[in-house]
Amino acid sequence: MRGINDSQDGMFSYISPEQRVPKTHPLRPIREMVNRALIEMWPKLEGIYSRTGRPSIAPERLLKALLLQILYSIRSERQLMEQLDYNLLFRWFVGLSMDDSVWDHSTFSKNRDRFLETNLAESFFKLILAQADEANLLSEDHFSVDGTLIEAWASMKSVRPKDQSQDDPPNGRGRNQAVDFRGQKRKNETHGSSTDPEAKMFRKGTGKEAKLCYMGHALIENRHGLVVDSRLTQATGKAEREAATDMICDLKGQHRITLAADKGYDTREFIQDLRDLETTPHVAQNNTNRRSAIDGRTTRHEGYKISQRFRKRIEEVFGWVKTVGNQRKVKHRGIRKVGWNFTLAMSAYNLVRMKNLLAEAGRP
Repeated sequence: MRGINDSQDGMFSYISPEQRVPKTHPLRPIREMVNRALIEMWPKLEGIYSRTGRPSIAPERLLKALLLQILYSIRSERQLMEQLDYNLLFRWFVGLSMDDSVWDHSTFSKNRDRFLETNLAESFFKLILAQADEANLLSEDHFSVDGTLIEAWASMKSVRPKDQSQDDPPNGRGRNQAVDFRGQKRKNETHGSSTDPEAKMFRKGTGKEAKLCYMGHALIENRHGLVVDSRLTQATGKAEREAATDMICDLKGQHRITLAADKGYDTREFIQDLRDLETTPHVAQNNTNRRSAIDGRTTRHEGYKISQRFRKRIEEVFGWVKTVGNQRKVKHRGIRKVGWNFTLAMSAYNLVRMKNLLAEAGRP
């Protein structure tokens, strides 16, 4: 029998968003972990708001919306608000009912900027990591470290000599100005971006073009590849090794651990710093026209070969946060704001990874 094509909308709906989202939807365990962390963050969230004035967007909903923007690769706040308006799944995750109005994108951005001036992203990251530790998903003995370039939200056309006045007239007319750098030498010591002064010119390797960027760093444990620490710094030749040393210093525990890394970390100074910190350096040997700081005392052990195999898992982290988490080219300016968003993206990666690990183990 042919069904009736009745396009008349009903006036009321008696089914809640909770009933419409399948029990097996992958966002359900992620939402539970997020809600648990937000309950513990309540005192900090309460402390950043005034007790008087007009009510703003609830911080719990704001943080959940930012997580959705990362998890679903939503490129802008305007598009995020559009999705929240008609996407039932997004409404359910954030905590909006069918009749709740969605915020204006400019209002959302202003409230988000308040978050970017706090350390809430780091607090949220630590609380999610504590849940992983409680579920026995973390290794306390074996780690890997690496860094990646995060392209800044600034054009190379904005690079100008630091002694040049900002009021000097640009070459050409219009927003997309004609700039010719032929015959000029541009260095971070003498030049800087007028759009994002904290971004530095850096190139990934020989023959590659220089870009304005930051450098993101991650420390993972080797058992399941979960991120246990992350940093965002200015892009320099020593930034990776300096960030790795800082992250190792912040690790809890007094027992000896191992740290795997690629050839870029094979310097005598860094290897000695690790040994002083009771850390066995499982760093890949760099024997290209030089002598490696890693000798047979380290490479002869089977554990060294295992670490070299497992350290490549960190590329999965960077691949995810760049392709899914909108970190290939950031939409913020300044190291504090970019670092805040980078830390939240690492939290989102851990949430997805933990959800998969718990599902494989048959745990809710």
